[in-house]
Amino acid sequence: MEGTTRQEGPTAYTLSAFSRFVAQAMSREPVLMGAWVVAEISDMAERGGHCYMTLIEKDASGTTVARMRANIWANRYLHIKNKFLYATQRELTNGMKVMFYGGANYHPNYGLSFNIGDIEPSFTMGDLERIRREILAALQREGILNRNRSLTFSDPPRKIAIISSATAAGYGDFMNQLQHNSAGVEFNTLLFPAIMQGDRTAQSVMAALDLVEQTSSIMPWDCVVIIRGGGATTDMNGFDDLNLARRVATFPIPVIVGIGHERDRCVLDEIACVRCKTPTAVAAWLSDTAGMAWQRVCDLTSRIASFATERLKGEHIRLQSIETMIPSLADARIRNARIRLQSLSALIPSAAREATSKEKIRLEGITTTLRMASRMRIQKEYPLLESMAESVRTAAISMLEKEKTRIDSLCRLTEVLSPTSTLKRGYSITRVNGKAVTDPKTVKPGDIIETQTAQGMITSKAETTD
Repeated sequence: MEGTTRQEGPTAYTLSAFSRFVAQAMSREPVLMGAWVVAEISDMAERGGHCYMTLIEKDASGTTVARMRANIWANRYLHIKNKFLYATQRELTNGMKVMFYGGANYHPNYGLSFNIGDIEPSFTMGDLERIRREILAALQREGILNRNRSLTFSDPPRKIAIISSATAAGYGDFMNQLQHNSAGVEFNTLLFPAIMQGDRTAQSVMAALDLVEQTSSIMPWDCVVIIRGGGATTDMNGFDDLNLARRVATFPIPVIVGIGHERDRCVLDEIACVRCKTPTAVAAWLSDTAGMAWQRVCDLTSRIASFATERLKGEHIRLQSIETMIPSLADARIRNARIRLQSLSALIPSAAREATSKEKIRLEGITTTLRMASRMRIQKEYPLLESMAESVRTAAISMLEKEKTRIDSLCRLTEVLSPTSTLKRGYSITRVNGKAVTDPKTVKPGDIIETQTAQGMITSKAETTD
């Protein structure tokens, strides 16, 4: 048999023969000839009018569970590309979940592949819409869906933080229209550059928002503008990000978005304080808001001026009327005052007599009351005074008797201790030259000694002392 190799042992096939068997087996399976397949696009590239990609399937954890090469040949690629773009306003790109129609093909040199012949755009639209709904539902559960939308602007917002690509045409159009606004309002703007397309869009915009918030203490921004001009609709995918949506929803400054064309929609359009269809529409909104604020100021100024003019006219007329009335009013006022003074003068004598009479009666009553009160107080205190006088008298007598007894005792003690009483008991006092002798050594032979006794004086002369 062609394609077989005879040798000892099992029958062996060449690789090409085995490949033909695989291709024949696949051709007998109808589902492999044509079926709708759901997968995610990866490694997409265009070469020579053809489109090459890898279709993958991931489980809930993000692990790839299936992988297959896929091709869209040039004779079908333009049709499929335009069909998808017209229906979704987006281009096919990596990471997009799609539904393709095609059949399996096995090539001896290139192996198994999936030849794509058609696409169902509504599936991708539904998947993108599902992602948006899931993000919005998550923000609703967290209670932050309408937080930024509920913020209020200063009137009008003039200090503007701009998040955009510095080289983007949309940013240039925005600045040109803002600087040449019909209201002639000057805006203070500062660009915070960010990547506005591709996988790094969400991360870059969030970093720019962080910088805006950090600088708000230096420049109190009235609002933040996130703008991006038109382009491939697939470039908008970066704005359908949960973390970016959460950051915008909770941002403490009002956010205005103008991303893409009028037909483009993203999650930020649903949560920002203001959504405009394009960057130039954002500039127009800011200019119109400033113009309306300026018009309100002009209207109020005109109304104030008109009101002040009318009020001054009225007050001038009123002053003129008052001026003519002043003389007659003054005369009438003087007459009324004179009549009142005359009435008061007539009343003063009688009023004085009546007041004097009342006060006299009151003073007499006070005098009587004081007299009676004094008498009652004296009568009340008299027994106490008598009791105190008796106590003083008794205490004085007792003190006198006590002192008399003490004096008598002192007198008796004085008599007992007196020299006379001592002499009566047989003692005597010896003196020399009028001084009492207490030491025999003070007496010298020949001294005249006087001895005092109770009955008289004895005079003697000392011969010797011992």
